[in-house]
Amino acid sequence: MPQVEMIVFVSLVLWMCAYGQEPASKVVSDRYAVYWNRTNPRFYRGDYHIDVCINDYLDVFCPHYLDYVPEERMERYVLYMVNYDGYSSCDHTAKGFKRWECNRPHSPNGPLKFSEKFQLFTPFSLGFEFRSGREYYYISSTVADNGRRSCLRLKVFVRPANNCVKTVSVHDRVFDVNERVDNSLEPRDDTSHESAEPSRGDVNSVGRVQTTGLLVTSALVLWAAILPL
Repeated sequence: MPQVEMIVFVSLVLWMCAYGQEPASKVVSDRYAVYWNRTNPRFYRGDYHIDVCINDYLDVFCPHYLDYVPEERMERYVLYMVNYDGYSSCDHTAKGFKRWECNRPHSPNGPLKFSEKFQLFTPFSLGFEFRSGREYYYISSTVADNGRRSCLRLKVFVRPANNCVKTVSVHDRVFDVNERVDNSLEPRDDTSHESAEPSRGDVNSVGRVQTTGLLVTSALVLWAAILPL
């Protein structure tokens, strides 16, 4: 009987390790598509912004052209993540980070697409971490042959958790962002506008991984110990 109880215990531990993170995989993730080019009317007033929740995605689509479009008419951009001052002045030199480069306007596989996940923690050194209730800023700035500067900019507000109640699902929802209203260049009165900073790593997430690994290892050791019995 003790052997049977041990088998049941080890099986329960293995099940908890395997399915303990399952609810997180069912969180709804909305995707917001932004077409980064001068012909997008959302950029015309310079106040393009979207509201997202933690775990949502921003999909940036670069300009793409057919072969017969002249080379000089093809748009190319370098996108930067900047602080509010950089957003207001459309200048990444003070405090900005290069995020993506739209440099293949005639890619044979269609337009380049870059995705940003608005997550609290990231295991990647080049990733960014985001906080609820704060604004983040993306810009691109080019200088034409006539010396005129062309600026495209986007403001992203990460909504507080209590404004992000969603139905549990395993599917992403894709949104066009034309329904957004109340655009403003100034930050919201109750909002912190965040300076872009690369991830410094997540101690808590590392701890969770180590704990899960320890449980799995312990379960396997116990399983191996009772097999000869």
